[in-house]
Order: sequence, then structure tokens, then C-alpha cells
Amino acid sequence: DEPFPVQYVTWLGNLAQGNWGFSPILREPVLPLLLARVPVTAELAIYSVLIFIPLGLLAGVVAAQKARSSADGAFRLAAFVGTSLPPFVFGLLLLAVFYVALGWFGPWRLGMDNDLFVRSAQFHTVTGLLTIDGLLNGRPDISLDALRHLVLPVLTLSLAHWATLARITRAGVLDELDRVYIISARARGLPSRAVVWRHAFRNALIPALNSTALSAASLVTGVFVVESVFGFHGLSELVTISLAFTPDVPMAVGFAVFSVLLVLPLMFVLDLVQALVDPRVREGIASE
Repeated sequence: DEPFPVQYVTWLGNLAQGNWGFSPILREPVLPLLLARVPVTAELAIYSVLIFIPLGLLAGVVAAQKARSSADGAFRLAAFVGTSLPPFVFGLLLLAVFYVALGWFGPWRLGMDNDLFVRSAQFHTVTGLLTIDGLLNGRPDISLDALRHLVLPVLTLSLAHWATLARITRAGVLDELDRVYIISARARGLPSRAVVWRHAFRNALIPALNSTALSAASLVTGVFVVESVFGFHGLSELVTISLAFTPDVPMAVGFAVFSVLLVLPLMFVLDLVQALVDPRVREGIASE
């Protein structure tokens, strides 16, 4: 019955104290439910970032160096497919080939035997990341099994972000290679590799960093479809269960707040990286 401003202040105070509400569907507090599922989603997102950023930058630079060649044409086709193909379709195709037909990689986080051991009292969860906790428990076979089961979902999650980053990097490097300072550097006899990587790539990195920031932030929501396809019991399953039949407002609000708290520090770090790379950003910060 309190006025809305008072209710809002009370809600903020509860958030700060860790009281994020109670889920009427799952009959548990919201924050512990979210924290229990975070490692599953985080493991997918972390390995996807480690894959698509270096490969996207490298592919973009190489494609720019070989512009208008057959290799560049193949790259542009792959990038077009990567940005056009829905993640769930790509994931199902990978499962059909590498799980059903070849039996190399499978869904879920672990094989059946290792999954039973992880759920037993003998296994001690430290980080929630199976690739790390397996090593901490003296079971490298579990870490390797977890890595093997991450291959397909990480590829699925990384494809579109790789394609976007690579296309932006290619366009940026091509634009820099036509500038006067690059032509002057070539005329002075500077090696081609130094011209591309030390000068053109560094200046083309600014728009690529902006793309990386947006891609990394979108992983928080983009991972939902991938988790569903590959049977990972992460945040997507939690939110789906809580919202499938009856609207679970505390869970929906809690997930929204949690997503913001994850994305904001990431954007701050990427802003710092951009300031380190681009002197113009540092000068703008200093002038303010």
C-alpha cells in the first residue's frame, strides 16, 4: 500500500541485501536459484568469447590482405552464412553430423558416468566450471570430457559473433590500407606485415572493439537457444521453467537485474581497453 517511490526504494534496499524475492513457481529464493545456474551459462560464454574474438580478428585481417581473391570470396560466403543461419538450426545440424552420424561429440555437459560422479558426494564443486573443477578434484578426465561436450555448443554460439567481428575487422583494415599514411609507409620500404599489423590493424581495432562489446553483452541472452538445443541446465532452463505456465515476476525481474550486473562491468572493461588502444579516447578523457 506504500507509494511507488517508497516501494522502489525498499526494493533497491532488498536487492543490496541479497533479498531478490521469492519464486512462487519454484518455491525458492530467486538469488540462490540464479547463482546455482550461472556457472553453466558462464562456461559456455567464456569459451565462446575465447574462440570468436581471436579468430574473428585474424580472419578479418587475412581477408583484407587477400581482398578480391578467391580466399576473400570464401570468407565472405562463410561470414554471410554465419550471420544468416539461426543458432538453433546450426546447432541441430552439428548434432546431426557429429553426434548422430559420427558419434564424436554429444549434447549435455558430461557423459553419463562422469555426470553421475559429479553429482555424488565424492566430487567437490569449487567454481562450478566443470573444466576447472575436474582438475581441482584430481580428475582431468572429467575436464577433458567437459571440454569435448563444449565443442558443439561453443561453435554454435560463436559462429554469428565470429562472422560479425570478422566482417567489421575486414572493412576497417581495408579502409585503413587505402589511407595516405599506409601508402607512405609502403613507399619507405616498411615490411607488409608491419604495415598491416602494426599500423592498419591497430587503427581498425576501434570499431572491432565496439562490435566485440556488443557481441559479448548479447551472449547473456543468445546463450538461451544454445543451452536448450544441447541440454545444458543453465539460466535458460531456469527462466523457461519459471515463466512457461504462470508468469514468475520475481524471477523475471531478478534475471533482468542479474543480466545488467553482468553486462555493465564487461562494458566498463572494454571501454578501458579502447582507451588503451586509441590515443584519441585517452585525450578525450583527459580533457574532460
